[in-house]
Amino acid sequence: MRYLRGMDEHQRTLSEEAIYLIAAHPNWRESRVNRRLLDMARSVARVDSNDLYTRYPDYFIDVAAEQARLAAAQLIVLLHPIQWYSMPALQKLWLDEVLTYGWAYGAGGDALRGKDLWLVATTGSPSDSYHPQGYNRYFFDAFLPPYEQTAALCGMRFLPPLLLHGAHSVSEIEVSQHIEVFGQRLQSYPRWPEMDELGNCVACNVPVADRAKD
Repeated sequence: MRYLRGMDEHQRTLSEEAIYLIAAHPNWRESRVNRRLLDMARSVARVDSNDLYTRYPDYFIDVAAEQARLAAAQLIVLLHPIQWYSMPALQKLWLDEVLTYGWAYGAGGDALRGKDLWLVATTGSPSDSYHPQGYNRYFFDAFLPPYEQTAALCGMRFLPPLLLHGAHSVSEIEVSQHIEVFGQRLQSYPRWPEMDELGNCVACNVPVADRAKD
């Protein structure tokens, strides 16, 4: 593990393993699962959690503050329901405004390089609907490339997502087990069994010319 100079071992470990969780749900009162996942995250001491819809109800995002929180973390967690095969609108705006060229990617944009990105998401549809013969027509993995490529462009490692399908209809036992697994993962990061099998992210260099104004 890489350590920062000028810190004792305990402080260094916390710095290396800090977690920033960005939660996005347009209506928490109707949330059956995500709200409880956020509560679980808030109970873990080293997790810095941010409820986007509560913090930015006017959609005016404090970019400098968000970048500072990202810079301080080693694991970045996106927590949200899948809406129209993607993320909620404010989460997308957050990506647009916070992950800027020259900071998160592109020339000089190495602030997130070497960090981990973890998607924790729920779907209203059951898992068997994400199938060529189901009404969603594709396996769920077909909707993950935008997340994976966002991580790659920023030099981050995309960790295997934690998904719960059929969040409206699965049993309470399944929901409780899912939340327990989520909490265990937050507590044990980065000591996950599959970590040794994950390779480093490929470099994605964006030429300056490709950032010309439209």
